[in-house]
Amino acid sequence: MLLLDSAAATAASTVLILGDSLSAGFGIGIEQSWPTLLDQRFATLKLPYRVANASISGETTAGGLSRLPGALDRFQPAVVVIALGANDGLRGLPVEQMRTNLAAMVRTARTRHANALLIGIKLPPNYGPDYTARFDATYRRVAKEERTALLPFLLEPIALDAAAFQADGLHPVATAQAKILDHVWKALKPLLK
Repeated sequence: MLLLDSAAATAASTVLILGDSLSAGFGIGIEQSWPTLLDQRFATLKLPYRVANASISGETTAGGLSRLPGALDRFQPAVVVIALGANDGLRGLPVEQMRTNLAAMVRTARTRHANALLIGIKLPPNYGPDYTARFDATYRRVAKEERTALLPFLLEPIALDAAAFQADGLHPVATAQAKILDHVWKALKPLLK
């Protein structure tokens, strides 16, 4: 977890990232991950924000929901980026359960006066067209019902580039992280006060 030191915490607002291995820097150095690059962008642009990356490899929406209140207490973020659901889908968990968890996370962030950005993911086609379609639609449904910002697909700018992924075909390589950050930035920037 990328943590803020006390000086940074008092001088800047926090963007809390609650994600899975795609945001935790799985297979690369955490300093190469898109959340760390986001923190560096804030510094370069002299914006009064810092990143608290509370992403954990293997995290599900249920795990994120259970950890969110403690992270909100600890970091008191201005923005919460919710980048979860991939592991729900890869485990074939019920889509309705995922929807309920994502909606609850957005509402919980709002109770703490934080803007929320929901970031979706897409599943491989081998999960079947019905499950994949319902999974994909869940992010749009939650964003619409909860009236929150949505980035439909985290990996959109690299999804069709096999060279952008590690040998497992799921996790992006270090050189792809800047493209992911640029993609996230477009949705995140309007939420920064």
